[in-house]
Amino acid sequence: MRARPLSLLMRPTPPPITVGILVGVAFIALETLLVYPLRDVASEASLGGVYLLGVLVVSTVWGMALGTATAVASTAAYDFFHVPPAMDFVPTDPQGPVELAILLAVAVLLSSVAELARARAVEADDRRGEADLASGMARVLLRTDDLRSALPSVSRRLARALGLPAATIELEAVAGDERRAAFPLSDGATRLGTLVVPAGLPRETEERLRERVVPSVEALLGAAREREAMRSALEASREELRVLAEEQAALRRVATLAARGAPPGEVFAAVTEEVGRLLPVDFVYMGRYGSDGTVTATASWGTAGPPVAVGSRRRLGGQNIGTLVYETGRPARMDGHPEGSSLAGPVVAEGVARSRVGTPIVVEGRLWGVMAAGSSPEQHLPPDTEARLVAFTELLATAIANAESRADLAASRARLVAASDETRRQIERDLHDGAQQRLVSLGLELQATRAAVPPGLGELEGRLSRIADGLTGVLEELQETARGIHPAILSQGGLAPAFRSLARRSAVPVELDIRAGRRLPEHVEVAVYYVVSEALTNATKHAHASVVRVELDATDGSVRLAIHDDGIGGADPGKGSGLVGLSDRVAALAGRLEVTSPPGGGTSLLIEIPVDR
Repeated sequence: MRARPLSLLMRPTPPPITVGILVGVAFIALETLLVYPLRDVASEASLGGVYLLGVLVVSTVWGMALGTATAVASTAAYDFFHVPPAMDFVPTDPQGPVELAILLAVAVLLSSVAELARARAVEADDRRGEADLASGMARVLLRTDDLRSALPSVSRRLARALGLPAATIELEAVAGDERRAAFPLSDGATRLGTLVVPAGLPRETEERLRERVVPSVEALLGAAREREAMRSALEASREELRVLAEEQAALRRVATLAARGAPPGEVFAAVTEEVGRLLPVDFVYMGRYGSDGTVTATASWGTAGPPVAVGSRRRLGGQNIGTLVYETGRPARMDGHPEGSSLAGPVVAEGVARSRVGTPIVVEGRLWGVMAAGSSPEQHLPPDTEARLVAFTELLATAIANAESRADLAASRARLVAASDETRRQIERDLHDGAQQRLVSLGLELQATRAAVPPGLGELEGRLSRIADGLTGVLEELQETARGIHPAILSQGGLAPAFRSLARRSAVPVELDIRAGRRLPEHVEVAVYYVVSEALTNATKHAHASVVRVELDATDGSVRLAIHDDGIGGADPGKGSGLVGLSDRVAALAGRLEVTSPPGGGTSLLIEIPVDR
């Protein structure tokens, strides 16, 4: 902080001239009195230098004009009081006028140098003040998040630093008038604002503002504007990254759900909810186009609840997103236009039009359906809403195609299983009604022939007896084969007697625990029967088991079957065992089969099949 005397000397505007005159007179008087005691210790030629102190002070504060007058008065005082003869202005020594002339010249020169030094010091002080001002304004402007709110503080700092009664920085173009002066602030061709100060300032102050202060303020405003733009761009970029991350997370959740083979309805509901929570919308609707010119709601989500009931059908037509997407096959947008009657439910509330968009769902090249979203009447959807919806509809199309492929595969597998079962039944009927009946007839004829053999033909009777026994064995084997192909006892009595029949014929003891309160659909009973039959065969041939336990629970909407043996384990369905066919049969009925067979720990089969599918 500058000392007070120095700050007085560095004032841009000097004190009044009368004060300067009084100060000069006071210095001359003091210097005159000071010379008297100095005569005893200093030479006569050096005594005049005492008067230069007052000249220096007056010139520094009030300028060269008053300093020159002080120099003349100081020379006159020195001549009158100290140059012989005393009390006379005319010196008697020929060197006296020379000394006075030298004193006057030195005093005037000193006055000029003092004024120049003062000007340089004032300019340096101003520069330092301007640098401090710029530094202070920079700290405020370059740290704020709101440039406009920081301008009043900067304006007050500017006025205080420049000694102005007031100063204002405006971000708009302001014209000057009789009360205020306006200095435009610009960055090249870009207008940054206006510096407004009171009118009638000294010319030096106006030049200082124009030449030095305005460029500094322009540079700071430009930097602050650039920083604000960069901060806005950074925030926008962060927001875009956040939105992108949320969108990718939503897509991953839906993709994971679809990859797990979730039912289409569950995938549709998840997609509409994800879109509704991701975009600034009030509802999301998903519909499937029908060949009869209708659209059926497959999923619906809304901030106030689903606007459309899933499964409801509407006829296409009118001015609405569903019809527009159906007719064009492209994304569509409608702002501020009421929907027609066909799809009015999800997009119009109490007759108020909403902003809405729709994108087609294209599955393997064909128009499958539409996804639509809408906002409140006060808010229009962002321009990129359609593009963001497309990402979800593409994922939906993939999920739908996969689901349809799985459904086609399951239906094909089910048809194959059904055809196989029907073939088994047909073979069993053919054997029962054809070969078995013929063998029975042949057996009866053979018995009649044997009874008609005359006595004494024992050898012929023996041959006929052996043929009859062989024919009976063939008939029994054929009956056993027919029972394996499709057991009649299963069709007649259900799973309980069929399981007991399998247990009686099994070479390994079987423990049964059957809880079935009613008959099951035939395709379910057949699948369960063959799973148990194959398991008992495997236990006999490969497991070396001593007992097999079979548990059946069919008391609710599904069948749960558990089969466990205490054999050597190590069964692996992946190596082509008989369990592969059983797994396919169970999968064809939308069931699941789990095999657990650790080495030495026996083999366990867990099967669950939905009954009402």
